Amino acid sequence: MNNENKMQIAVLIDSENVSSRYASIIFNELETYGFASYRRIYGNWTRNNGWNQNILLENSITPIQQFDYATGKNSTDMTMVIDAMDILYSGNVDGFCLVTSDSDFTRLAMRLREANMYVIGMGESKSPISLTKACNKFIHLNLIYEQPGSSSSGQNGGDDRDLHDDFTSDKSAKANAVTPLSEIEEAIISIINDNENKGRTTYMGEIGSRLNTKFPDFDVRNYGYTKLLTFIRDKCSKLELIKENSSYYAVIRELDNETDMQKEITAMIENNGGTIDNLSVVYDKIKKKHPNFDLKDYGYSRISSFLRSIVGLTVKGNAVSLKGEKKGKKSKKGEDA
Repeated sequence: MNNENKMQIAVLIDSENVSSRYASIIFNELETYGFASYRRIYGNWTRNNGWNQNILLENSITPIQQFDYATGKNSTDMTMVIDAMDILYSGNVDGFCLVTSDSDFTRLAMRLREANMYVIGMGESKSPISLTKACNKFIHLNLIYEQPGSSSSGQNGGDDRDLHDDFTSDKSAKANAVTPLSEIEEAIISIINDNENKGRTTYMGEIGSRLNTKFPDFDVRNYGYTKLLTFIRDKCSKLELIKENSSYYAVIRELDNETDMQKEITAMIENNGGTIDNLSVVYDKIKKKHPNFDLKDYGYSRISSFLRSIVGLTVKGNAVSLKGEKKGKKSKKGEDA
């Protein structure tokens, strides 16, 4: 494809914040989104930062020298911001790739998005959530680097200064960097419910697209997978994948114990005199006996709506009772249910 037909991206790299071992990963990842028309890296080249001449030449990166005008002050950040705004107003690009883990660039990412630029962030798992959320897409370079299939995995890109420290001290950071699996599964369930209400089927392509929109840093590689299909099949126990010709779509897995749960709740209320005056008592007792109980699995967001769906029960205000029970009959308030 002609580069003129691809999204033109300005790549700005903070050499003082990102290791040179990620050089090949940065540009390999960008091929998915467009062509890196600007390739600039910022730093004080009088110091050894690992980004040597060979790496810059191999990846056609232009080094921008920035001296430290005052001790303890980082002039690189300001230079990157000024260049980014100059490039923005030139009108020559469709998006930016900010390669940094520094929270100081959060406002720049937000400003570029306000100008309708597509903003890709690349950094390590230590990157603050404010920066990842400010980008349209955020890629955790260290998680991709560690993938067995990565072309850079296990290789030193010219900077081994902090290799050991990063891999040993970043374990807790990596655990907090990616979106929890439970949030991803609940997001997919919400997508499916939304489509079902509109009579639509939820195919894998839509799931991937909407997850990327909701979670800028979502990438199945962060969890050790290469395909969304396999990721959902292994990690989302509440979902079921169904093949249709050459495509797959997802549905919420049918619950086998729905009838048993309804009988259990009915028996609970019956054992408490036919009425329980506080719906939270019912919910708490269900959760205590069934820790994985989730109203969303049954299609409800409120315990009152769920209880109303059970034949034989009546919900009035904050009380639930067996149909036919007299209003004046008192409950045991949830004891020994």
